[in-house]
Amino acid sequence: MARAAVVLTKQSTLTQAELIGFLRERLAGYKCPKHIDFVDALPRTPSGKVQRYVLREPYWAGRSRRIN
Repeated sequence: MARAAVVLTKQSTLTQAELIGFLRERLAGYKCPKHIDFVDALPRTPSGKVQRYVLREPYWAGRSRRIN
């Protein structure tokens, strides 16, 4: 299941359906996310890299098998 984490600007009123529609016009079907999660900020390391494992953790909680 493809998911995307998106940080919106203060003025933005973008919805999940609008963003998925925009992406479907520009990406191949298998690359388009099925769900969009709007977050306040992306977790980052001190050097500025996104900590993807922190973003994934809530979705893998309670499962025995995880992906990287």
